[in-house]
Amino acid sequence: MRKVNKRNFQNWAMLCMAFFLLAFTTDKISPRLQQKLENAVQTTFEVEDFDLRAITVNLGDDYLFKIQHQQGNLGYAYLGKAPSMKDVFDYVVLFNPNLSIKKAKVLIYRENHGRQIGSQRWLKQFIGKTTDSTLEYGPDIDAISGATISAKSMTKAVNGVLEKMKLLQANGNL
Repeated sequence: MRKVNKRNFQNWAMLCMAFFLLAFTTDKISPRLQQKLENAVQTTFEVEDFDLRAITVNLGDDYLFKIQHQQGNLGYAYLGKAPSMKDVFDYVVLFNPNLSIKKAKVLIYRENHGRQIGSQRWLKQFIGKTTDSTLEYGPDIDAISGATISAKSMTKAVNGVLEKMKLLQANGNL
């Protein structure tokens, strides 16, 4: 009888510990953001079936995924948040396997002003940049009238993403 009680207690303790750990893990991606991320991957890489595999490295509130397809590695998706004037916006930087930027996209913008940074005409400036690139708002990336804060923020965010990807590659995480 004593063994049964001890086993029940151990099972209960493990269940409580699992619940505790799950309750304090990082926030999950919202279904809306997940759908927008998947749509961006699907249209950019022109594939129907793919797998987003999380790469577990410490990126704060950001996420990094390896994009897998039947034929192998399509590239990487870096999902992050950047500040706008009064809020934050969600963006994704999609990379080719060689870590050059294939596309940058603003997924969710939460303010009325500054939405111009979501235009592909402006975002195409990031395409082809590599982990050896250093971007400066103004000389390298065009300014946007009425969206200065968000445009500077997106430029800084992409610069940070390139630096992180370079470091992850150097450390063998990719």
